[in-house]
Amino acid sequence: MHPAHRSSQSCPAARAPLPAAADFCLPPEVLYLDTAAQGPRLHSVLAAGHAALDASATPWRLATPDWIARIEGLRALAARTLFEGDVEGVAMVPSAAFGLATAARNLPLQRGESVLVLESQFPSNLLAWQVRAAEVGAKVVPVSRTHAQDWTKAVLATVRDSPGIRIAALPHAHWHDGALLDLDRIAPRLQAAGIALVLDLSQSLGVLPVKLGAWQPDFVVGVGHKWLLGPTGLAWLWAAPHWRGQGAPIEQHWSARAPAGEWTFPTDVPPPYQAGARRFDAGGITDPTRLAMAEVAMAHVAAWGADAIVTRLGQLTGALRQALESRGLDHWHAPGHAPHLTALRAPDATLLDQAHAALSAAGVVCTRRAGLLRIAPYLHVTEADMDRLANALVDAL
Repeated sequence: MHPAHRSSQSCPAARAPLPAAADFCLPPEVLYLDTAAQGPRLHSVLAAGHAALDASATPWRLATPDWIARIEGLRALAARTLFEGDVEGVAMVPSAAFGLATAARNLPLQRGESVLVLESQFPSNLLAWQVRAAEVGAKVVPVSRTHAQDWTKAVLATVRDSPGIRIAALPHAHWHDGALLDLDRIAPRLQAAGIALVLDLSQSLGVLPVKLGAWQPDFVVGVGHKWLLGPTGLAWLWAAPHWRGQGAPIEQHWSARAPAGEWTFPTDVPPPYQAGARRFDAGGITDPTRLAMAEVAMAHVAAWGADAIVTRLGQLTGALRQALESRGLDHWHAPGHAPHLTALRAPDATLLDQAHAALSAAGVVCTRRAGLLRIAPYLHVTEADMDRLANALVDAL
């Protein structure tokens, strides 16, 4: 494992006022609480996508140098916004699964060793390790938590009691209910044990900070279409310095090689890779429409600032808790959740069915996951909306 290398960082972006509901493409009768599945669409991002799609009718007007410059501009913006300004560590990939497969391909793992994952972890951060373990005769060790534990204690206990762990593949917030992992406590224990850390931050990137220097992960991945409000099909991969010089990418394509823009390569030996984590860039995903939408969305997130975003979302989930408590439904609220992502826990499956149906009928959009109703608001939501959710729940019961 290697500490994060920081490139030169520019001054923080000026903070802009947080958006209102009118800035999003949402009808007033719909209370959208499913950012954990797909971020709400900003009008500005939709307009950028439409403009780029219109421009695709005249592809001869897009010069290759201009297209490459736009890719690099977005890479730099993502680095400043998400990855402590480390431009050389950022690669563009189509999905979290692609990034995790890249990590699984590169990290050493031998027969008899194991990979640590959370029980009920999102499949993208499980399947890659199951396949890799089967290839080499290793195993996957799941972390289970009891009612008396949180995920942090459960992870630390499993690390203590399971010799042979070589890789820990973890989120920052569990995708079911937003249950937090304290990576400030977990990461030093992994470092002391020589365990590589791979992070899937798809449910926190853009809201919770990524502490590259403190956590020292080998790879970090996160999708762009959830809390980053961008398009599907464009995700982010950060690679530690060690892997930028010797990592093996999943695929081979011209734009990951230097010099970019040349289609005629020598047949005896391929040209060197582009600098930094660009060797992990996936081919075909940096199309102008996705670039344009991601660029506008990322610029908004950077201008609002993660501190302001997480503070506001924490106020909203806090308002939901208060609304439930005032109606005698505090036992429905999932404990230990992230500021931006929580869930409703029904006493039994029948009540869960009733609640889900009633919320849907009231125009409340949320996702049912593992016996929970996941609540994932964004900045279009207000405290009055949390009251609306609680009232709909009362009506269902």
